[in-house]
Amino acid sequence: MSLLEIKHVSGGYGEVDIISGIDMHVDPQEIVTIAGTNGAGKSTLIKAAMGLLPRISGSIIFDGTDLLALPIEDRIRVGISYVPQVRNVFGALTVLENLQVVEHATNKQARIREMFDLFPALAGRRAAYAENLSGGERQQLAFARALMSSPRLVLLDEPSAALSPALTDQVFMEVKRLRTIDVAVLMVEQRARQALAFSDRGYILDSGRIVLADTGANLLANEEMSDVYIGRGQAPSGSHPSHHPA
Repeated sequence: MSLLEIKHVSGGYGEVDIISGIDMHVDPQEIVTIAGTNGAGKSTLIKAAMGLLPRISGSIIFDGTDLLALPIEDRIRVGISYVPQVRNVFGALTVLENLQVVEHATNKQARIREMFDLFPALAGRRAAYAENLSGGERQQLAFARALMSSPRLVLLDEPSAALSPALTDQVFMEVKRLRTIDVAVLMVEQRARQALAFSDRGYILDSGRIVLADTGANLLANEEMSDVYIGRGQAPSGSHPSHHPA
């Protein structure tokens, strides 16, 4: 049984649909990547699942629960967390304070200790202000904040945005590690080729619609689709639509 099922979902911010007729699913402990051209609706789809889209139709079911009937805080309670592309930590708070202020976390002190065990680099920086962390450390803190509520699904919006190649590799290692702690991942990622290489499955969006769905390996092996939607090799930033945020 799928953990998340999205069926016939359409919606947007005004009268025009940004996403249209979306059907997709995420199984337990899966890593699923959403890729596609600039403006295809990738981030909008993630926001729809989290309840951040003002107008939506269709069905979004999480472990048997109808998410469209739930406000954002209740979606967190049932087991979903969201890491936005920007403003995903509080820069004026310390690492420890960023974790302490998370709501919907049971046995918070024990959970904080677990986060420091999971992200040991943060343990040594617990008194540092988040605004002074490196890009990789900030993303680790964003992941730790998302995991404080013990989710079963984490929604990631461009986790490698504005990071160097070395820090991107580090962040992707953290993403891969999530499945080992029984957490599924639905991820929008500009570096689609790298993300699909370790994803169980992927969906390609174009103009708000899914144009292809397959395993990560099969999507990478599809040369025509790779040329159009994913990019070939390590193209310079800005040379291909897949290197821009949705």
